[in-house]
Amino acid sequence: MDESKQTGRPVIYQLIPRIFANKGTKNIKGGTIEENGCGKLNDINPVILNDISDFGATHVWYTGVIEHAQLSDYSNYRIDRDSADIVKGEAGSPYAIKDYYDVDPDLAESIPKRMKEFEALVQRTHEANLKVVIDLVPNHLSRHYVSDSKPEGVKDFGAADDPSLDFSPKNNFYYIPDESFVSPVQTEDGYPWEEFPARVTGNDCFKATPSITDWYETVKLNYGIDFETGEKYFDPIPDTWLKMKDVVLFWASKSVDAFRCDMAEMVPLEFWKWMIAEVRNHYPSIQFIAEIYNPDKYHDYIFKGGFDFLYDKELFYNTMRGVIMQKRPAIEITSCWQGVEGFQHHMLYFLENHDEQRIASDFFARDPLNAIPGLAVMAAMQQNPLLIYFGQELGETGMDEEGFSGVDGRTTIYDYWGLPLVQNWISDVEKSTGQLPEYSLILRGLYSRILNLSKKEPAISKGEFYDLMWSNLRNPAFNCSSLYAFFRYIDNQLLLVVANFSDKDLDYRLQVPSHFFEMAGLNDRLYFEGQDLLKMNKMIQFPAEIALNTGFGGFLRKRSVSIYELKYQQMKRM
Repeated sequence: MDESKQTGRPVIYQLIPRIFANKGTKNIKGGTIEENGCGKLNDINPVILNDISDFGATHVWYTGVIEHAQLSDYSNYRIDRDSADIVKGEAGSPYAIKDYYDVDPDLAESIPKRMKEFEALVQRTHEANLKVVIDLVPNHLSRHYVSDSKPEGVKDFGAADDPSLDFSPKNNFYYIPDESFVSPVQTEDGYPWEEFPARVTGNDCFKATPSITDWYETVKLNYGIDFETGEKYFDPIPDTWLKMKDVVLFWASKSVDAFRCDMAEMVPLEFWKWMIAEVRNHYPSIQFIAEIYNPDKYHDYIFKGGFDFLYDKELFYNTMRGVIMQKRPAIEITSCWQGVEGFQHHMLYFLENHDEQRIASDFFARDPLNAIPGLAVMAAMQQNPLLIYFGQELGETGMDEEGFSGVDGRTTIYDYWGLPLVQNWISDVEKSTGQLPEYSLILRGLYSRILNLSKKEPAISKGEFYDLMWSNLRNPAFNCSSLYAFFRYIDNQLLLVVANFSDKDLDYRLQVPSHFFEMAGLNDRLYFEGQDLLKMNKMIQFPAEIALNTGFGGFLRKRSVSIYELKYQQMKRM
C-alpha cells in the first residue's frame, strides 16, 4: 500500500460482507442462506474497492469476518453445527465468536480456502490504497465456542477451567454452579443446547435464565475481576489476557491494520494498556478503535489504555441526531468539541453504524438529504476520523423486516439479506448499468464531495478550528437554533462553514469577533468574497469593507450547508 496516498484524516467505510456483496434478491423473511444468498469475500473486487477509495474512504471495516455461530450446516467441513437455542437469526450475530482463529465459512467460495480468501481480500484492499479494519470481540464469545483452526499449542477458552467455582482468576469464564443454562428461545430443531453449570452471559447477566433482551447467545470472558467483591487479580497475568493477546497477534500477522474493539469498556483498562503495548512491540503502526459510551472514561482509554480512537456516540452522535431531527438547537454542537477538548482528534464521528438507525429510516430523518448539513459539520469541524456505514450514502432506509431483526430502522446483522440500493450501486460500478435512482446519485455525490474536501483541503485536514457560535449567541440576525458556523484556517487558506438545519431558507448576518482576527493573524479590516466549495448556495461577495465586529451577511437554503473559501484583501489603516 502506498502510504503517500493516505492523506488527511481517516475515513472508515464500514461494510458487512455477508450483506454488502450479496446478489440475492428474494429477501424471504427469516430465509436460509440457500434462499436469500450470502455475499462472499471474493466478490469484493478491485473495481469496488477503488470506487470506495475514490469516494473518499481511507479504511474499510470488514464487519463479521471472524467465524461466529450461525445455523447454516458446515459439518461436512468438520465445523460443529450450532443450536438455534443460542443463535440469533439464521446468520447469527457477528459478535458471537465461535472460533477466534478462523474466517466465517459463510463468506468463502471455497470453505477449505477461507483464510486464503481473506488474505487475498486484505491484499486487494491495500492495493486500492485502503487500510483494513476488523472486529476484535474481547468481552464475550459464543456459548458454543469450538476452535478447529487454532495454532498448535493453543488451548480453547475454558478448556482448563474449574466450573465448580463461580469465580477463579485462573478461569476464562464465570460460572453459576449447580444451575443449568436455560435459553429464552427454546427450540425444537433437533440440536438442543445443554450447558451445566451455566456460564454468565456476555452482557454481565449473572443468571442462568437470561431474557430475550440479554446477549443470551454469548458467554462473558473473565479478565481477573471478582464481580462479587470487585477485587482485581491481575498479577500474575490472567490466562484470558494471554489468550486474547495471541488472538490479536494472529490477525495482525495477516496484515490487518486496525481493530475495532467491541464493547471495550466492559474489559478492564489495565488489560488494554498491557495488551496494546505488547502488540505494538511487534506491530508498531497497528491501530485500536474502542467502542465506548461513557464520556467520563474517554480520557483514560486514550492516555492510559493506548487507544488511537474512540466512538463518540454520547456526545457527538446523540447531539447531532437531535439537531438534524430539530429536537435540539444547533448551538449545542459546540458542547460536543468542548466536552473532549484537548483530545478531540481521537474521537470517531458517525451518523450511522450497524447499531444505530439509518438516517433515511422512519425513526430518524426520513429524507437522507436532511442530514447533509450534519455530515458536512461532522467532516469539517475537526481532524478526527469519520465513519460511513455502507448504504448510508445511497439512502438505505433499514425499514425491512428481515427475520430476527424487525422493522427497526436498522440493517440486520443477524439475517441473510440483500440491499437493493447497494446491489444497484455495485452493478453500476462493475457494469455501468445505470440502475441507481437519481436521489441516490445526488446523495452519494454530495457525500463524496464532502469527504474528499475534508481530506484534501489543508485548512480542514491540518488547520485550526474557530467556533463562531459564542460571538453570535445574542445576535438577533443569526438563528443559533438552526444555524451553526465556524472557521477553519491555515496559512493563507480561510474556510467558513455555515450549516442550516432548518426546513426554511434563512438569511443571516454573522458577527466575527476581534479574537478570531488575533488568532488567525489577520488585519481587522478586510474585504471578503467567497465561493461555495460544495456549490449548494451562491457565492458571497462583500462590496463593502468588513470591519471589526460589524459582521457580514449571507443566505442559506433549507437543509443546506456551505463551505466558503474566503478570499480577502487587507485594508490600509487611515
